[in-house]
Amino acid sequence: MTLVTPNGRETQAGRSPQQRSYPVKVIFELGMTEFDGLYLYMPLKPAQDYFNMFERVLKPGVAPPDFDATDADKEAAYDRVYRVSAVEVFIDDPNAISRMRMRIGTEVERPLVLSDWQQQHQTFFDALRTQGTVMFVILSMIVLVAAFNIISSLIMLVKDKGTDIAVLRTMGATRGSIMRIFGIAGVAIGVGGTLLGLGLGLIIAANAEPIRAFLSGIVGFTIFPPEVFFLSSLPSRTNPSEVALIVGVAMGLSFLATLYPAWRAAQYDPVEALRYE
Repeated sequence: MTLVTPNGRETQAGRSPQQRSYPVKVIFELGMTEFDGLYLYMPLKPAQDYFNMFERVLKPGVAPPDFDATDADKEAAYDRVYRVSAVEVFIDDPNAISRMRMRIGTEVERPLVLSDWQQQHQTFFDALRTQGTVMFVILSMIVLVAAFNIISSLIMLVKDKGTDIAVLRTMGATRGSIMRIFGIAGVAIGVGGTLLGLGLGLIIAANAEPIRAFLSGIVGFTIFPPEVFFLSSLPSRTNPSEVALIVGVAMGLSFLATLYPAWRAAQYDPVEALRYE
């Protein structure tokens, strides 16, 4: 591979471009265009030599060479003090980037331009955050539809059990006890469905990548392509607070869905229900 840079040697006509060929040892492919098409890795010292990332400092006890001295003599009279244009820092906890930025900015006593992975991909994370909010709203709508199903099922149950309700009322059951019976039935449906969904959701979240690979093999194309999402695999992380919030919303809607059918059951008049029996 031949590299060409305009920052070559300084001549009387200005800087001349320089080019140099290097052998390619390894070709890496992450499946992400952002890295595969833009990054080239080479040893540090050859890169510093090629891009002139050094300063010439006169060796101690050596007189400056004359103007008409050869390039070899000029090179021998100076030491090269190498420098870099950036330093990359890796931390154990990638989520602690904000705290680490403050520590680095406090410890280093010189102007710095700090750029972390969250800032570099801010647009992507904003899109994911918006997607998470939209998905929460969609899931809430799905739970709301399921709550309406509970309402319709309990109303049909009240219709079918009208005679039984009337018999219970004539035997001394109060309106509150009838309401509690149908409330418990509706809550049991909601709790059972929520726990079943919670278990299936945790299993799917824990095996997201194997499921993605399996479905990709069945349908014949890549689901969640890395070229689009800049991720080599489908990430999955269970947030206990979000799971608790979703379970709480599902439980709350299930409880609210039982109130109206249970109230309707409690309002049954035993005389009207048994008139044609």
